This record gives sequence, structure tokens and C-alpha cells, in this order.
Amino acid sequence: MSVMQKASLHILVGLLLTCPAFAQPAPAIPQPGLKLSVDQLKAQIHVTAGKRLRPKSWPNGARVAVALSFDVDNQTTPLVRGDLAPGVLSRGEYGALEGLPRILRLLDKHQLPASFFIPAVSDILHPQMVRDIMASGRHEVAVHGWVHELLTSVNNEADEQRLLDQAIAHLTKAMGKRPVGYRAPSWAFSPYTLGQVAKAGFLYDSSLMASDDAYEVMLDGKATGVIELPIEWILDDFPLLNLPGGLLASPDLVNQTFQSEFDVAYEEGGLYILTMHPHVTGHRSRIAALEKLILHMKSRPGVWFATHEQVARHVKENGGL
Repeated sequence: MSVMQKASLHILVGLLLTCPAFAQPAPAIPQPGLKLSVDQLKAQIHVTAGKRLRPKSWPNGARVAVALSFDVDNQTTPLVRGDLAPGVLSRGEYGALEGLPRILRLLDKHQLPASFFIPAVSDILHPQMVRDIMASGRHEVAVHGWVHELLTSVNNEADEQRLLDQAIAHLTKAMGKRPVGYRAPSWAFSPYTLGQVAKAGFLYDSSLMASDDAYEVMLDGKATGVIELPIEWILDDFPLLNLPGGLLASPDLVNQTFQSEFDVAYEEGGLYILTMHPHVTGHRSRIAALEKLILHMKSRPGVWFATHEQVARHVKENGGL
């Protein structure tokens, strides 16, 4: 760890120790599960992992599949919360004006495909984005909600269905074809989400974390036919690089985790999914770090770079679903 990184760590620890939330006793946390029987606990788990879908081989004899993804949230997260401060909104707008173009240039430079999960309102505010993403013919656009709504707070089946229908209709018009992939805003399912995703006929979802491999999602013990391409917080730039003030937000430190996850996926012959955001990774230092990671992955023989759709179709055809 460098001197600068150690200094950042000391600053963060000092801030945490002086924060009122740490200086006071923690409030009691409700634990309703303590009063439930085992059968009642089991009955509360509705969405589970079904059959794991690791194929015997990846296309062209590749050893590992790499699926790069970008959640194009931009201004939608503060907008849905009602945080209308110009500075906050401008930080999100950076994703559309600077971050996404920079990401697309890097992907073009290395001729790599990626999947872009877009809240419909992000495209409405900046309609050039989908056109720019689709221009190369390599990338995929998928659904990421209407305005990055928190579905657990919507808490209404009809309202959630309306928002999903609006998002599908808008992106279908913007793309000229219906999207086949879905990722829940904030990766948060409500009790209704999976049923609506399955009913809409999506090929895959990418919001859950039960495995490193693709798997079929189960709802109340029944197969949905929806392929899960799992994500993970430690493979997401937002919680690692979006700390207030940039404390510990060293792209090289974060890259150590991203690279280690790739290296083990390579040894296991598995699937590697990385989630990034244009308003986070689109900054100069982060793009430089992403390119280092890409060069590391490309230095290994037998790496298949693919969109989420391509991975889902391959595991569906070759994973025994």
C-alpha cells in the first residue's frame, strides 16, 4: 500500500470514528425471524437459484466468458429521489456527456462488446446515447427500469407493471427491436418483479447473486425459464469508487479485486461479469484503470468477450436448460 493510500485509509478511519453514528450506541435492529419456525422461514424465501448453467465449453474453445456491463443511470437516481440540486444532477449528467462517449471509445479501440442497462428516462433525457451504443453493431441495450425506481418502495403490483411496460415500450422504439435482458434498478426485486420479468418473456435477468455461474431462476419452487447472469457488489464500481470525497477511491486498488476475480474465473473456466456506470468509471483515471484490466484479460489466451445476450443464449443452448 502506497503512502497516499495509507493516508487515505487513516483519514477515512478518523472520519468514521468521529461520526455521530459511530459514537452513539447502535439502535436495536428488528429481528422478526427469531419468532418464526423453520417452515415459516423457508416459506419467506420466494426467489431461489435453480439449475446451474455452466456449459462444458465456451465458443471457439475459450476458457472463460467475460461480460462487461454498464448501468447508464446518469441523472435518474437523484431524479427518482427528488434530489434536484443542480450539482447532484450535473454529476449524473457527466455520464451522458463525457463518461459514455469515453467508454465507447475504449471499447471501439479494443473491439469489445458490452451490455448497457438503461433506465428509459436516461435515454429520454439524452436520446443520442442509444444510437451511439448501437452504432458499432457489437453492443446490447437492455432494460434497467423506467426512472431507476426502487421497486421495493413502489410496493404496488399494478404500478410496477406500468413502469416495466413503459420502459420496454420506450427502449423497443429507441432500439428498433425489443430488448431481451433485464436488470432491476439497484438490483432490488419486489415480490412482483420476477413474475413480471418472466411474463414479459425476457431471456435473462442480471440482478441476483446466488452463484458465479449462470443459473435458472426459480419462483416459489417453480422454474421460470429466466436465465440469471449473476452480479456481485465487489464487481461493481459504484460502491467501490463512489465514496464521498473520493476517499480510498483508487482505481488501481479496485482493479486488484476485479483482476483477482477474473483470474480465478479463468482458472475455473467460468463466467466473469463486471458492472460499471458511465458517471463513475467514465472519469479519466477510471478509464485508464479499466484499460489496464482489459489488457490483462486480453493477455490470456482463450477469453471470450460477449454481451449478456450472447452469454445467455450460449448457456441456454449448451447448459442443459
